[in-house]
Amino acid sequence: MAEKACHAFASTTQVGLTQVLDRRGVIMAADNLEPPKATKGDVAHAIAKAGLSLIPGVGGPAVELFQYVVQPPLERRRVEWMSAVGEKLQELESKGINIEELGQNEEFISAVMHASQIALRTHQNEKRDALRNAVFNVAAGQSPGEALEQMFFEWIDSLSVLHLQILKLFQNPTPPPNMSMGGLSSVLEYNMPKLRGHGHVYNQVWKDLYSRGLVNTEGMNVTMSASGLASKRTTEIGDAFLRFVSEPSL
Repeated sequence: MAEKACHAFASTTQVGLTQVLDRRGVIMAADNLEPPKATKGDVAHAIAKAGLSLIPGVGGPAVELFQYVVQPPLERRRVEWMSAVGEKLQELESKGINIEELGQNEEFISAVMHASQIALRTHQNEKRDALRNAVFNVAAGQSPGEALEQMFFEWIDSLSVLHLQILKLFQNPTPPPNMSMGGLSSVLEYNMPKLRGHGHVYNQVWKDLYSRGLVNTEGMNVTMSASGLASKRTTEIGDAFLRFVSEPSL
């Protein structure tokens, strides 16, 4: 399945996407994305491979076997990302999106490149899902506009998965049952019990969200009524960001 999806990503866009990327001189093909700096895993792989080549009696075949069995982490990430993008491209094509025209869409090409660079820097599936959804919201004509799009990609890169989870929670919060008064921290700990007793963590996350204008309430510990606890806390830009990282509606 992964091989088929990778092939789809490279071949279904051969006329449009590949030519545009080639013309820019940034990416020569779908499987030749410009990589970020090597991770510790990549460095360790290179050192181990070099060490094998220096062992008397252990020549090229052993090195090649090592490379085959222990694929560099960066390459694995690239393949996984290409598979996800390729499968989604096939889905979009089946729903009427013209792939060749998409390959001529400069905004989409920029989104692919931006998202790909971020995707290769993270091991978190939740972030990769957000990046994939963002790319295909652009493909489906559901971009929030290039200014916000640029900002949103930067937020996907800099914010943690926990930031995204908490933001999503407070778009439609569910307070603890029978609570007549309390703080938003009670709502969070009720819905995310693993964070109980970790106010130093989630208060900082909330501060980050508030500083970016994603939520409309400065602190989580202000006492409010039951109706206040159940009220939506995301702002207009917060809602736009969540739409951008969610599955496109086609």
